[in-house]
Amino acid sequence: MFQSISSWWSPTPTPTPTPAPALKEKYDPTDPKMNPLNPQGLKPCCACPETKSSRDACFLQNGNEEGKCAEVLKKHVECMRGLGFDI
Repeated sequence: MFQSISSWWSPTPTPTPTPAPALKEKYDPTDPKMNPLNPQGLKPCCACPETKSSRDACFLQNGNEEGKCAEVLKKHVECMRGLGFDI
């Protein structure tokens, strides 16, 4: 009975906070330090200009017709993945 009273009146030790684990930086494919596949640090809008322009021209010419631009689109996606972009 007295233990509960004395513990009620005596301060309780505060637990020591554990340090938060270091947060990993979010993967940035444009950072050459994080992504050796992209040593120039190209942004997605500037990467693979050859395949991007042919892809855009195909879609402008053919619209969204299924299968018409599949090969051009596949080449562009491969180029972007080759630079470390997650597409």
